[in-house]
Amino acid sequence: MHHRIPLPPSFGAAFTLREAQAAGLGRARADARDLHRPFRGVRSSEMPATFAAVVACGARRLKPRQRFVGVTAARLWGLPHPRRWEPGEPLEVVVSPDATPPRSRGIHGRRLSDDRASTWRIGSIPVVDPIAAVLSCAAGMSVVQAVTLLDALLTHAENYPGLHPGRPLSTPDGVGDRMRQWGRFPGRGTMLAALPRARVGVESPKETETRLRIVDAGLPEPIVQHEVRDRQRLVARIDLAYPQWKIAIEYEGDGHRIDAAQWRRDIQRQRELEDRGWIVIRLTQLDLADGSGAFLTRIRRAIAMRQV
Repeated sequence: MHHRIPLPPSFGAAFTLREAQAAGLGRARADARDLHRPFRGVRSSEMPATFAAVVACGARRLKPRQRFVGVTAARLWGLPHPRRWEPGEPLEVVVSPDATPPRSRGIHGRRLSDDRASTWRIGSIPVVDPIAAVLSCAAGMSVVQAVTLLDALLTHAENYPGLHPGRPLSTPDGVGDRMRQWGRFPGRGTMLAALPRARVGVESPKETETRLRIVDAGLPEPIVQHEVRDRQRLVARIDLAYPQWKIAIEYEGDGHRIDAAQWRRDIQRQRELEDRGWIVIRLTQLDLADGSGAFLTRIRRAIAMRQV
């Protein structure tokens, strides 16, 4: 039976019909019922169920000079796009202005001038550079969401969750220069408003959200990742801090709760800060979800105490 013919090991998880033909595999085998069709002209041994698997299949269709852009590029770089990935989300592919954008199920084609974005590779996947990824998915985002993306783009923190290892770092000036180069583009106004609010050194999207909640409530802006030292020894690096009042604001993700060693370190850090006269305000996702009123009140009270 034709569907029992083994596939060449070189095919991996996905292959194109052209690759099948070049390997001497008949169309009947390529169309057998044990193979899936995630994209036109692509076959896979399993239906892709994750973003990475969908991209791996979709990349098989890319022609020379085509690359991923927009939301797809942002996800490839690990940038925290506000929309959660779901199966069926189209892959965004960009071509030069003189080329025809691809039109196929599961693929959304766009045009972009070659000088607006350089091409990088994540593994073997061609993708626009991180700044172009952010600017090309700016349409429809709020300012807070755009600041979150920019904070991730600008961070030098190795522990920022989800970011692709070895990513190139950017700077506020670098982003500003690229925005001026791009001129008009969808979401430009949002990005112009977001860039002055972005900060270097942020370690998580929730840290960005917390900082913006504090500032938007009319409170002074805290310093990001403030270091407290005892001579040469690092006592603590605080998520958000008011050093002038010795007030520390720490966002506690679930990792702090389920990792026993991290939990013990957190307690020790808090004790060391309090021994040095710091007020430590810890918050979780619940504090952000309930409108932020309670933890903002605690910050106001702490500031009032220190201003007496």
